[in-house]
Amino acid sequence: MMATCASSPFDHAQADVILRSADGVEFRVFKLFLSLASPFFETLFDLPQAPDGATDQEMKDGLAVIAMSEDSKTLDSFLRFCYPSTLADDPSLENLTDVLSVLAAARKYSLDLIEKKVCQALANPKVLEKEPIRCFAIARNARLRDETITAAKHTLRQPLIPAQFSEIGLITASELLSLLTYHKKCSIAVQPLMKDLKWLTDHYGTYNACVWLFGPYYNESCSCGRVTDNRFSPWGMHTVTWWATYMKELSELLMDRPSGDTVRTAADRTIQTVRSTGCTACSGSVKVNMTELSDLLALKVDEVVATIELEMDF
Repeated sequence: MMATCASSPFDHAQADVILRSADGVEFRVFKLFLSLASPFFETLFDLPQAPDGATDQEMKDGLAVIAMSEDSKTLDSFLRFCYPSTLADDPSLENLTDVLSVLAAARKYSLDLIEKKVCQALANPKVLEKEPIRCFAIARNARLRDETITAAKHTLRQPLIPAQFSEIGLITASELLSLLTYHKKCSIAVQPLMKDLKWLTDHYGTYNACVWLFGPYYNESCSCGRVTDNRFSPWGMHTVTWWATYMKELSELLMDRPSGDTVRTAADRTIQTVRSTGCTACSGSVKVNMTELSDLLALKVDEVVATIELEMDF
């Protein structure tokens, strides 16, 4: 394999050692930076050097060449963590495949500080919101307690049964079952909020503080209608139809996605639906009213979920 030279800053003319990646990319680096970051490299570079010609150590341009098992992308990432920030920016690690490989390298080479930074990447909101189940698998495999629990909570924003994902092999069937059990317990725990509307009546105090909930009852110009059943009836009063529909649909959604995020997302859809009807009584105020109510309910959902533990040994 024809070796190629890595990009800056790993191509410095004054470097004193060469690390060659598994895919043939040569990183010209400084022993000092690696030794300060890693006890492994400190020990490696402190080993007595054999006299010239008395070893099979590969040399190039007068520098020892050390073959690494990591590919160039992984090597580039963790070397940037080793270098001072004035010479190399830390990689973003927003790709979970990169997180997994760099974490493995960090542990292999005793890069403790780098391992902490990689763990922070698993807590990146952008990554968690997009791929929480993958974050969970990587964190659990690495036995990272806080990161595993955080990722588990973010999986509540997705359906109970996850789709196939590439890191599923990193966790056992028992660990996946623990996650699914946690998800199911959270789903069950939030259901009382949909049956007992005390959180709503306590917040508003009196129906006069939320007359918008009752549609035609308070405003004859409302064309949305009122329900006749008592399933969602604060103070025993029948509500405007679209709100009862929101609560009914939300109750079902929370069984699959028990998260405050689910509450707010469903509210956004309801706001758009009500506005599209053109009801003069509801369309103008529905955003303000539903935002307040959904923020309240989302907070209550998240408070309940916070009481449920992920039953898993660390």
